[in-house]
Amino acid sequence: MSLYQIAVIVGSLRKDSLNRKLASAIARLAPSEFEFVQIGIDDLPLYNQDDDANQGPPVVRMKAQVAAAHGLIFVTPEYNRSIPGVLKNALDHGSRPYGKNVWARKPGGILGTSPGAIGTALAQQHLRSVLAHLDVPTLAAPEAFIQAREGLFDEAGNIGAAHSSHLQKWMDHYVAWVRKHAD
Repeated sequence: MSLYQIAVIVGSLRKDSLNRKLASAIARLAPSEFEFVQIGIDDLPLYNQDDDANQGPPVVRMKAQVAAAHGLIFVTPEYNRSIPGVLKNALDHGSRPYGKNVWARKPGGILGTSPGAIGTALAQQHLRSVLAHLDVPTLAAPEAFIQAREGLFDEAGNIGAAHSSHLQKWMDHYVAWVRKHAD
């Protein structure tokens, strides 16, 4: 395959989100045949099974973008020791109606950052459980529980020197994972 399109889902709606910055910066560590597209989830209505037969335009758009991707990256903050509601909402929309799961069999990677000492470890573990049910083969290691502290990003918005080795290793493993599993 000459070009791999990766759908990036950021679990934060905040404009200046650390996780949105991480999503942009991590993409710069990938080889040139990988293209990253952040998928908007801010306009999705709350999931309601009554709407399955007539999904709204934002849901149709998101599902088409995910369906076109060769792989997935989830970059999530941790809210109350779990994933944010907006991320769970997007996952629910993408998995419905029954039998129309756009997430299935797309190789996934998970990372996230927060000011706390354990990064987003608990949110990532909850997300792994949901993704397993949705049939997303998820990169197991290396894990990326990143504490947001000075030096995470340099002045240009790239991954800072203190984290570049670990996150480059994560990206190298993710790239190999996608190449192994992408249809």
